[in-house]
Amino acid sequence: MSDSVPEAEAGTAAEAVPEAEPTYDPAAPAPLNVDRTPSGNADVDAQLGRLADTDHLATDGHVEVYEDVHRGLRDALTALDARPGPPAPPSTYGNRQ
Repeated sequence: MSDSVPEAEAGTAAEAVPEAEPTYDPAAPAPLNVDRTPSGNADVDAQLGRLADTDHLATDGHVEVYEDVHRGLRDALTALDARPGPPAPPSTYGNRQ
């Protein structure tokens, strides 16, 4: 008699062990599912939409996305300042004597 297990029995024993279920990892990336209300400005809405990229990144990857979005929002705001507005009304005080 031998203490070793025959190969046929060893194969069925390995199959009987259930696979481990995936465990919850609180540090894993997870979507925040934050609603984003459209602003009406296409440039701003595109930058805010880019924030969804952080849902699938580890925390250390968020900084790059946040900086990129901040830069884009700053550029959109600067572009608003650069647009010409309506002409100024003529001054009635210009030629007083």
